[in-house]
Amino acid sequence: MSIPATMCALQQTSLNGPQDMRLITDAPVPSPGQGEVLIRVTAAGVNFADISKSYGTFLGGPRPPYLAGFEAAGEVVAVGDAVAGLRPGTRVIGVGDGAFAEYMLLPAAAAVPVPVGWTARQALGLVVNWPTALAALKPLGGIAAGQTVLVHAAAGGTGQAAVKMAKHYGATVIATASPGKHETVLALGADHVLDSLEGDLAPEVLRLTGGAGADLVLESAGGATFNASLTAAKRVTGRVVVYGVAGGEVAITNWELVYKHQVHIIGLNIGVLIQAVPQIFGELMGELSALISAGVLTPGRTTGYELADGPNALAELEARATVGKLALVP
Repeated sequence: MSIPATMCALQQTSLNGPQDMRLITDAPVPSPGQGEVLIRVTAAGVNFADISKSYGTFLGGPRPPYLAGFEAAGEVVAVGDAVAGLRPGTRVIGVGDGAFAEYMLLPAAAAVPVPVGWTARQALGLVVNWPTALAALKPLGGIAAGQTVLVHAAAGGTGQAAVKMAKHYGATVIATASPGKHETVLALGADHVLDSLEGDLAPEVLRLTGGAGADLVLESAGGATFNASLTAAKRVTGRVVVYGVAGGEVAITNWELVYKHQVHIIGLNIGVLIQAVPQIFGELMGELSALISAGVLTPGRTTGYELADGPNALAELEARATVGKLALVP
């Protein structure tokens, strides 16, 4: 396959948000170094982390100008030195820099084969959203059959996977979403769906749990919802796994943990988990493979956008106007 010298890509030009993301047509196509593969991108995943990076609020994020995006699926077109098991033509998904482009580099060791029979768009989320949901539920959240899980943003890519898996593990699922997304969430198996726009959700969660509270809260909303999550969690044994700050930052004091919210607060960043405890990530991916084989997790439905329309896709995600996974198609 002939590889061009330049490509189309989305470049973030400032830290003022996705509105300052521009399509360029002369970005150089990178060459794979040792342990890397070059893929022709057929679908790139849109994530809240892309929004955080565009505002400069993602810790350690890139400085503009930079090629945006980090999650993509596509076909291997070239391999670097010391790469075994991956050949040109292999379909993979992974994370790297500059995914909103026609070509991108991936670390070969972290490139995951696209499941047989799945399209690239259907595989988006397999290395970001799904392992995040599973990590929050099992190794960090300690979910067990008979427990109650509160899943915020349940209509999103991570939330949908969390609802499906929590039900598979025998939990009762209380989900939150805006009213127009309730049918989607109920179809995933949620036992109850609350209006995420209602304000303080804690009283309804406590009512549904007979006053006990949720055993586990998957918290990605942030902002005012964060305090509701703490109040809705079961005293002493309740766990709140925080993996997103979509609604903004919020603080909690040691006084509040002693006298107001006696709960376990656990931070989760899937990128840090991959780097710090790769064994756990490997176990997560093994379990996800088993869940796919068992039919628990099926190909996701995505909403596709042309690459040039990436800023609009990010703006809609930021405005909570989307359902499921969003894909940019070069």
